[in-house]
Amino acid sequence: MNWQDINLQDHFEPGIAAPENYQSAFYIVISDDEVLSHDNLPTWQPLDQDEWRWSGLQANAQHYLGMIQDAPLFTVEIDKNADEPEGYFFDTLWSFLGKADMNVFYLLGRAKQIVDWYNHHQHCGQCGRATESGQNDRSTKCSHCGLMFYPRLSPSIIVCINKGNDILLAQNAQARAKFYSTLAGFVEPGESIEETVHREVFEEVGLKVKNLRYFGSQSWPFPNSLMLGFHAEYDSGEIDIQEEELSDAQWFHYNNLPNKPASISISGWLINDFIRRAELGQI
Repeated sequence: MNWQDINLQDHFEPGIAAPENYQSAFYIVISDDEVLSHDNLPTWQPLDQDEWRWSGLQANAQHYLGMIQDAPLFTVEIDKNADEPEGYFFDTLWSFLGKADMNVFYLLGRAKQIVDWYNHHQHCGQCGRATESGQNDRSTKCSHCGLMFYPRLSPSIIVCINKGNDILLAQNAQARAKFYSTLAGFVEPGESIEETVHREVFEEVGLKVKNLRYFGSQSWPFPNSLMLGFHAEYDSGEIDIQEEELSDAQWFHYNNLPNKPASISISGWLINDFIRRAELGQI
């Protein structure tokens, strides 16, 4: 099976239990938060069964991700000090942003998050005993007290706020790259998603918003977020930034924007959607 002929959106079927018998398989190799890639291929692809067999790498753990046509797909974690085989190199998940196909990026994010979750739940957080992998779902269970652990996801909001044809963009105080983005923040216990939007906006920039409109969502594996995107309109207030979180925040006209996020991110999607509607006179 030629990986380059595969359409992941149509051909990948997520699963929990691997088939007992199969003729071919694919392997996503992860070591110390980095993904193994081929040296001389134009686009990323996993190792096939022969490549994995002859790589000389030893798996610390292996996790079934699902089926791609008739072939199971696994992610395998190897020792962080292992050397890459000849003809391969390790690279961070960040390096795939804007370079890899979106479905490949999501697949690698899925693999990395499952590896991280499994590593962080080898022992029970309640009694400290060893955990065992679940048979019927993606979980681990304490062998002593029975407490269950499922992959952790952190829901968060991200919101594009407009005041007429201007949108509010901010610079994260901790970000290494100097670009402006939409506001985002994690959901607190007991909050609805809409309440989170109002709270985060007021905390970060001192503004009140109205007319929230849900836009869409994105899985974001840095580290385990589910981003829930909104458009909102300015209601009242003056910009007063939370300096621990932001270094700057300003209103920008849609045709005079600063360096903004990549279009692969939901922040980029929100901004581009606003620009499209503003150009059509729909704001």
